[in-house]
Amino acid sequence: MFVSTFEKQLDAKRRLVVPQEFRALASGPFDGVVCFPSIEADCIEGGGKALFDRYNGLIEELEFGDPLRSALEVSVLGGMARLSFDTAGRVTLPESLCDLFGLTDWVVIVGLGDRFQIWEREAFQAHRSAQRELAREGLAKMRADQRAARLGLAG
Repeated sequence: MFVSTFEKQLDAKRRLVVPQEFRALASGPFDGVVCFPSIEADCIEGGGKALFDRYNGLIEELEFGDPLRSALEVSVLGGMARLSFDTAGRVTLPESLCDLFGLTDWVVIVGLGDRFQIWEREAFQAHRSAQRELAREGLAKMRADQRAARLGLAG
């Protein structure tokens, strides 16, 4: 699983050192990762073969011509780039993705289990604050619902 959060600096050629833990998890048919514009947030999403297989399986479940299938194909498959590791464990981020999300200097790499995200540092700080609040509220509601169910108050 991709876990933890790392701050890394892009060099002038848009190269990024991928954390060693992430490189070990990304093994697949080539020595690198796949990246594409995230569907759920303003960042780059990436992972290894397992992530590619997961999205491809989701797409394959939908009928050819289905608008959602087309949207996923364009967004994920059409936006995907294979990024190979160099000898120093770096990948070079595509200029188009860097421009899309304002990645110029410091970035944050966030592990999310079977995938990771690459954020512009300040954008991630705001996103993390919003996500923490949502998690707090959601967990409190879950606990209240569970408590009500135990007491037979759900209905």
